[in-house]
Amino acid sequence: MANLETSLKEAMAIEGAIGVALVDYGSGMALGTLGDGGELDLNVAAAGNTDVVRAKMRAMEHLNLLDNEIEDILVSLTTQYHLLRPLTTQGGRGLFLFLALNRGRANLAMARHQLKRIESTLEV
Repeated sequence: MANLETSLKEAMAIEGAIGVALVDYGSGMALGTLGDGGELDLNVAAAGNTDVVRAKMRAMEHLNLLDNEIEDILVSLTTQYHLLRPLTTQGGRGLFLFLALNRGRANLAMARHQLKRIESTLEV
């Protein structure tokens, strides 16, 4: 099991990573962030993407898809990918990882795979 600091550093080692945050989607607060902050304000991104996660969870409830879990949510921008990965571990309920990637440098499939691995070892 990895602690938060180690997990954030591993996420930043993903090719094309701009920034990463662990976010509480109940409050919208970032519990930890890592990134240079030049391209993206991670605290603002954390709060804004909380709405995305909540909206998808509400939609799943309305569609009666409660036996499913969100693996990740992808937002494709012109120059960036934003990956939102809700934690599925017992201690991670109510939290998600937010990873911003430079679209020109990132391998999206590999980034998803690596973020899944990081999420599975993160100890909160």
